[in-house]
Parts: sequence; C-alpha cells; structure tokens
Amino acid sequence: MAKTIRVEIIAVGSELLSPHYLDTNSLYLTRIMNELGLPVVRKTIVGDDAASLSGCFRDALKRADLILVSGGLGPTEDDRTREVWARVLNRPLVFQPAVYERIRRRFRRRGLTPTTSNRKQAYVLKGARILPNKNGTAPGLWIEATGRTVILLPGPPAELKPMVQDLVWPRLQRRRRGFYVRRVLKLTGLGESVLENEIVDLYPKDAALSVTTLASPGQLEIHIYGWSDKGRSALAGKAHRLEKAFAERLGDFIFSRNEESLEEVVADLLASRGKTVATAESCSGGLLSHRLTNVPGSSAFFLEGVVAYADQAKTERLGVPAPLIHQYGAVSAHVARAMAESVRRRSRAHFGLAVTGIAGPGGRTPTKPVGLVYTALAWDNGTQIEKNLFPGARDAVKFQSSQKALDMLRRHLLLARAKPARPPRNRARRTLKGHRP
Repeated sequence: MAKTIRVEIIAVGSELLSPHYLDTNSLYLTRIMNELGLPVVRKTIVGDDAASLSGCFRDALKRADLILVSGGLGPTEDDRTREVWARVLNRPLVFQPAVYERIRRRFRRRGLTPTTSNRKQAYVLKGARILPNKNGTAPGLWIEATGRTVILLPGPPAELKPMVQDLVWPRLQRRRRGFYVRRVLKLTGLGESVLENEIVDLYPKDAALSVTTLASPGQLEIHIYGWSDKGRSALAGKAHRLEKAFAERLGDFIFSRNEESLEEVVADLLASRGKTVATAESCSGGLLSHRLTNVPGSSAFFLEGVVAYADQAKTERLGVPAPLIHQYGAVSAHVARAMAESVRRRSRAHFGLAVTGIAGPGGRTPTKPVGLVYTALAWDNGTQIEKNLFPGARDAVKFQSSQKALDMLRRHLLLARAKPARPPRNRARRTLKGHRP
C-alpha cells in the first residue's frame, strides 16, 4: 500500500491577517491536492515577521511530507520567504544570472528598467529547481530537503495558478494517491429544511461518496464528493448517478449543474434564444443590472437598466402614474407591474424585470415589513408579479431580490421551450408544492 503523503499549505503575508484581504490561494491549492488524492492536513496563515516565518516553516517540516508556500517572493524588504527557508534548511542563496535576465526582459517589454530590489528575486536556494514565472518577476522554487518537498509559489493568484497548472501539477502526478470527483448542484426557490426533507433518502450509503448541503440567502448548493484509490471511471459513474437522482427529484429548482451563477445561466438562455432584457430597480439599487452586465458578452442581451429609487424617479423616468403610487404605495404589486411593463416598452426589450421593496433596516410600516419585495417580469403579452418576504439584513434582502427576479426570467425562458413533463411523484408534489416560486 502506498505511503500517505501529508500536505501542508502555508500562506505568507501580514495583509492576510487583516480583515481586508482573503487568502484564496489556499482554496485553489487544496482543490489541486484533492484531485490528486493527497490529503491536506493543515493550513496556516503567517505574517511577514522573520521569527514567525522561521517557526512556522520548522514546524511544517516536522508534520508534512509536501509543503506548499504562497507569497513572500517579491522584491520588497518584507518579502522574506526565500531568505527564511535558506536559514531553516541551512542552504545558501545563489545568484542566477539567467533568472535575472528573464526579469530584465520582462521590464524591457514594458519600457521599464528593473530596480535594485528586483535583483533579490534572482537569488535561488542552492539545489532548488527553478519554476519560471510567465506572468510576473518572482520565480517559484521546488526544493527537496530532508525527505520533504517544499514548493515556493508567488502570491498573486494570476501568477500562482498558471505556475501550478503548467509546472507543479505535472510533476505531482507521480505522487497521486487516489482519484477525486466533485459535483455541484445550485438551487434557488427552496428553503434548507425543505431541501433536506426532500433528499434525505438519497444520501449515499457508499463510503466512496459523501454529500454536503450549503445554504446562503437565496441559494442552496448540494456538493457531491467522491474519492477512490482504485480509479476515476467507476467513481465518476457513481457520482453521476447520484447527481442524476438529485436532479430528477428536484427538477427546475436546480439552475446549475456546472457551477455557473444564476446570472450566467440567464445570460446563456437569453443569448441562445436571441432575446433581450431591461431592468427597473428600486430597493435592489442596480444590483440586478450589475449581475447581468457582469457576464461577458452582456451587450448581446442587456439593453438598459433604470434605478428609480425615489417615487418621483419612478414617475419621471419610468412613467409610473403618480396616483398609482399614492393609492397603493411604491412597494406594491401594482407599481412593480408598471415598472416592468414600462421599462420593457420604453427600451423595446423582449423582457422587463422590476424590483421594488423595503430592504431595511428602516422604512417598514404596520402592513409592510422589512424584507417585503415585489418582483415583476413583463413580456409581450403578459406580466408575472411575485410577492416575497425575504429574511436577513439589507445586503441579503437586496441579493435575494435580484436572485428572485433572475429566477423568474430563467423559469419563463425554460417554460417557453419545455416539453410536457412527467408528473412528479406524490411525495415530491406534497413536499414541494407550497415552495414553488
């Protein structure tokens, strides 16, 4: 039986210990290790202080067989990863003219000259394998020492990921200890407890598979994980069959089986059908438009967005009749309908999407609580309005508002092309009927 390889990931950078920066490199490296069947036993974030780095690196050598370190390879005084590893491993740093020449060429292509500080990036631990950096000045290093492998990687993700994919991944293939598969289903329109009740009998009894559900405002995810030391084909088949069982049970509550966002799914539906959309927003403050236009190629389907926050703006920019607002209030089905129909008509889009509501924490009335949101979808011969009561703080209400509007459009586009569906099982009908958007 092959020896287990213990993996430790270390993220270097004092900024990662602040609330302002997120360590995303460790997540990426963990996924890469999982795909190779190599268990990550520890992740550490450490600041730039030399003493802290030294202690962290020495401890990692005692615990792990493979150590992946990101960050601290830059040209500044507080980039100390190379120097500290040199002391920990008792190896000299040796200047490499070829590395420095690559740095100079990179600067010349941009019409610049490297500074004196860039020269330190050309110093390499004796005996280390250099991992050229195609996207930056800091080369990576592959070090074999005391029966351990230490891989030093640059901190910027745009430099780290290509280096791992092109240079680290191929070399680590020889150390593969198993096969890993992962499937993700994304849903909207269901509560977490309803989802659990609906799928509890589908949880796998096969030890090779596991299932986790994750909940966030407006969205649920089902993660299917599989691991085997035998081979990928049989494992992938098991995961696919389980994914198919979930999909058959949950139907169109699932909007993605390929990890796309809801706006990406809607964008693809619009573009493939040659349809266009315009938006009219109040409480969501432009978030709906932002999500749609954040998808590359959105000019093919998105015509315009109007953020009409004040009542006067709804009247002047969208033509919502003032008496309608006065009679029913800005947060009402009547105004949502008028907003969606008006923005569709004025922009000449195939669809108009509208959101109006109370995001909080203020603005509530005895009959209209925080979280009350009306979403509306208008098309050439009809309009659909939904009354929603979203939980959570202001940001959560805004996101759920945009999520519901997008899902209304998704379902309409699917329904326009759908074939007659087989009636659901009695159990699924009973469980899900009251939760269908």
